[in-house]
Amino acid sequence: MKFIKKLIRLVIIVLLLCAALIVYLGKEKYERVTEELSIADAVEEIRGKEKFTSIENISPMFIDAIVSVEDKRFYLHNGIDVLGITRAIYNNIKFKALSEGGSSITQQLAKNIYFINDKDNTITRKVAELFIAKELEKDYDKDEILELYFNNIYYGSGYYCIYDATRGYFNKAPIELNSYEATLLAGVPNAPSVYSPKVNPELSRKRQEKVVEAMVENGKLTEEEAEEILN
Repeated sequence: MKFIKKLIRLVIIVLLLCAALIVYLGKEKYERVTEELSIADAVEEIRGKEKFTSIENISPMFIDAIVSVEDKRFYLHNGIDVLGITRAIYNNIKFKALSEGGSSITQQLAKNIYFINDKDNTITRKVAELFIAKELEKDYDKDEILELYFNNIYYGSGYYCIYDATRGYFNKAPIELNSYEATLLAGVPNAPSVYSPKVNPELSRKRQEKVVEAMVENGKLTEEEAEEILN
């Protein structure tokens, strides 16, 4: 019995040391990339894009759709959604597959700014993303983070900002999207090469159903409104 207790204590100590090492390496990576390009400079690069679109000029339906399907607790957390991460881990274990990522919108923005071409897909990089997300949430409000996110994610079919995506898919400005278009487009960033309406219209439509379902669960649509959009 004493041997088992000692073994358990030893395992706990090893796990704590591993966790500490991962946090240390992640923080080191965060410090390295933000020294090369500060968060403030990265934000100004995005805002300086020719087709940068302010949040006031983006469809409210699209905003609600993205938040509902990508990060429904976006307005409640400080960049790191502990509940979302826990739920993702549970579901991944339950279904024995990486079905959920658990990353908040702020974490996704951090990844898109600093690690979009980084082949290091380890937990160390994930920790670095967490540090950057915390920094973003400290210096920018929620609308600013959404604005940066919409202007710096890939929407498939060669469209790298919200303006190009709405023009390319619907020949409309971002503020002009109707409910159907907004919910269709909101499903694309999850897997742009798969859900692009130009590449896989059927899969895009199925993803749209998930978006609308998430909006109903998040109180952004009634069942009747959801049915009307999908019909």
